[in-house]
Amino acid sequence: MQELEFVQLNDDWSAEPNAPLVAVVFEGNAANLSFLLNPWQRKADFREEATVRFSNCSRWNWDATNDHAWFAGEGRYAKQAPKWGEFYEVVGEDILGGNIDWEIIAADTVNARHFLFYFRDETLEFIASGWSMSTKTIH
Repeated sequence: MQELEFVQLNDDWSAEPNAPLVAVVFEGNAANLSFLLNPWQRKADFREEATVRFSNCSRWNWDATNDHAWFAGEGRYAKQAPKWGEFYEVVGEDILGGNIDWEIIAADTVNARHFLFYFRDETLEFIASGWSMSTKTIH
């Protein structure tokens, strides 16, 4: 079994730590993950929303592992991921995404990657070929 690497993908931004208002919407083979940004971490409006779009999404999972459980050592990656509340790509898995109860949308693509995002009250994972992010201020 290989050792996993967690590549942090959010350098100067993160989700709002208390009430990020997480939502997932699917458009064809893309998954759009929306949430409020942390206005104290970057120069963001207090109501700035980010949407992370996962292209060629084949599987996803919305887990109830929250920050308390993670710090108590619960959850799939609690003793492996470097920090709570961040957005990672998980690299080096023997089985892409591990053996969990995935919501399957389509067959994995050849270039599929595993993305992991920790929010205050939940953990979301996506198997997709890539990601991009956009922001907007909501009223």
